[in-house]
Amino acid sequence: MDDEARAATRHCYRVLEPIHSMIYFAPEAEQAYLEAGLDKGGRLAYFASRAAALGPVGAGVVAATFYNFNPELVGKHIPRAWTLASPADLVSARADAAGTALRRLLGEQLASSDALAELAELARQAAQGAEPDGRPLFAAHADLDWPTDPVVVLWHAATLLREYRGDGHIASLLNHGIAGLPALVTHTATGKGFLPEIARKLRGWSQEEWDSAQARLREEGIVDHDGALTERGVAMRERIEGETDAASSAPWSRLGADKTNRVRELAKELSRAVVAAGAYPSGLFASQR
Repeated sequence: MDDEARAATRHCYRVLEPIHSMIYFAPEAEQAYLEAGLDKGGRLAYFASRAAALGPVGAGVVAATFYNFNPELVGKHIPRAWTLASPADLVSARADAAGTALRRLLGEQLASSDALAELAELARQAAQGAEPDGRPLFAAHADLDWPTDPVVVLWHAATLLREYRGDGHIASLLNHGIAGLPALVTHTATGKGFLPEIARKLRGWSQEEWDSAQARLREEGIVDHDGALTERGVAMRERIEGETDAASSAPWSRLGADKTNRVRELAKELSRAVVAAGAYPSGLFASQR
């Protein structure tokens, strides 16, 4: 994979990610899940809504496919969630909420624009160029019916491409022998994700568990005594990201360079609007999206 193709693949992920991940912070989503039957939002709603495409699976499947959450935390909410709301109802509630939230964040002018409709179609073509082999979260979402509303089409396509990349990323982490918690620790050490303390709490790990993972990584020469990545750690994370790019490139290769560049151009503008409209709470991330 050449540098230009790798850069295009990673850039497409970055500019489409806000269009997908705003759903995890949108008040419209939490309200929709409550109306579907869940008795609270937060991590119960997150696990249930994101896993709903898989059907009424157990905690082990959710922990395995989500990868860096403490399995004990997952077990507090799954499979209990399926006694409160059906996966099918949550899939529908999530898509409806995504459309409502994106329209609010983008404003009606952008939400009904030709640019959004064009991006939705291009992102759909890219997502339909992805194969499900070995990618359980992507495959589950790819089995869902395509919506008809262009705003929701765009969100669904961004979701598919995000889960496709995520499944490939987990494969790379496994290849490097990096389990869920060490993966989270090293990711926060790059300074490009959640702040470490927020990541630890959101993913359900105790301070003792976090410190123990850091100690093991320190023994392996991946982080230093301050928790920062060593030269070896930086090289490892760069290899993992490169492998993730390579594993995520097929949709964009099939879409072609011209259309891929058009996705980058259109999604950049829309994602900026989503972020500027306050899609994310302040103070969560080590760097801006």
